[in-house]
Amino acid sequence: MEQTQTAAIRIEGMSCGGCVRSVERALAACSGVKVREVEVGRAEIEAVDEPAVAGAIAAIEDAGFDAARA
Repeated sequence: MEQTQTAAIRIEGMSCGGCVRSVERALAACSGVKVREVEVGRAEIEAVDEPAVAGAIAAIEDAGFDAARA
């Protein structure tokens, strides 16, 4: 079984449930990432490695938000 890491991501530009769903969809499409929680302004994921975390952040940004590891 692969060892995963938990990562908290700070997200700017979210304001509603629609934003939460957009981020959830973006993260669900990321390989090596499991969504633990998404709420306005933040997300918590489990990732297989650091490149998976970077991919999750990029996916959130592609969805139209500013994101960075918290």
